Amino acid sequence: MRMRSLAATLFVALTTTLLIGTTLSVPAEAVKMRTWNKLAKCESGGRWHINTGNGHYGGLQISRGTWRAFGGKKFARLPHKASKRQQVRVAKRIKRHQGWGAWSHCSRRIGVRR
Repeated sequence: MRMRSLAATLFVALTTTLLIGTTLSVPAEAVKMRTWNKLAKCESGGRWHINTGNGHYGGLQISRGTWRAFGGKKFARLPHKASKRQQVRVAKRIKRHQGWGAWSHCSRRIGVRR
């Protein structure tokens, strides 16, 4: 009887852990997108398809060279021609290599750390 009780307790603990882990992973992704949205609001006024002629494009104001170096050309010739999700995908690669410093002013302004 004691063995059955122990097995049931372990099953409940494992199930709870899996459910909590799954539940927490969804909001974590939402927080990340929320952060990219805040960054874009600072960089470009939140306009993901902007081309102001300053050499930086899209919501996150990525230069042509950086866009190409981090695989953006796979999606579009320039960032402002790519979707928001595609821009964020490339931006995540940039962040992995350069940190938040790639957007130094706005990353500090919205409170993200390196």
